[in-house]
Amino acid sequence: MKAKYIFIIWLIISSIGCRKTFNPYSNDPNDPDYFYNRPVGASANELLSDLKYKSLKIEIQYMAGFEPSATSVTHFQNLLSSLLNKPSGISIILREIPPSPSSILSIDQVFAVERENRTVFTTGDQIGVYLLITNGNNTDNKVLGAAYRNSSMVLFGKNIKDNSGNIGQPSRYKLESTVMEHEIGHLLGLVDLGSAMQTNHKDSPHGNHCTNNNCLMYYSSDTHDIFGFLLSGNIPTYDANCLADLRANGGK
Repeated sequence: MKAKYIFIIWLIISSIGCRKTFNPYSNDPNDPDYFYNRPVGASANELLSDLKYKSLKIEIQYMAGFEPSATSVTHFQNLLSSLLNKPSGISIILREIPPSPSSILSIDQVFAVERENRTVFTTGDQIGVYLLITNGNNTDNKVLGAAYRNSSMVLFGKNIKDNSGNIGQPSRYKLESTVMEHEIGHLLGLVDLGSAMQTNHKDSPHGNHCTNNNCLMYYSSDTHDIFGFLLSGNIPTYDANCLADLRANGGK
């Protein structure tokens, strides 16, 4: 049954724990950290609509050996172009950064890497988003990715690499794209995380995820079924309820 098929990825932690080493989320628009240090979903309307920001620039930083496939990046960009009102365009830049000496990275450590390396920020009428692809795993080795700030996401590259591309595994392109596109869904406010629900479809026991087992934003804790699903199926898409939420919050 398809209810069994979809999503490891969504042990994904949309608003993970407290940070021990950084200041709390910024609520002051005059704070330089304000534009990238708010909760997941806080920039949903800013990303979806053209009311304030006319373009989007995404910086994908990857640790050595974990560059995303060109097909994944193109699929990601095309998806966003179909969803966001950004008349001045959506661009993606890639940059390699040194590997982490740690094979296990907490979200605090991921955020520290971002603060050390990020170069694309929100400025003028352009909003910036940051995606890090690590050379290690999360402290929970079932987690493939996470959205952890209003404009910040991470893919745990080693976990994705170890579980794709070989016999009996999904292609790396499919797994990368699925995780990447699920995480941006959280930044866009799904589900009930900054983009108000037009119809109740929140899977409350599993956090900010969709009740539809065919939707990209569905949650499942079965860490094996996603791989079988992607072997024979296409990358999942946002369902009608998720799309309605995005449109109501300024998307196409």
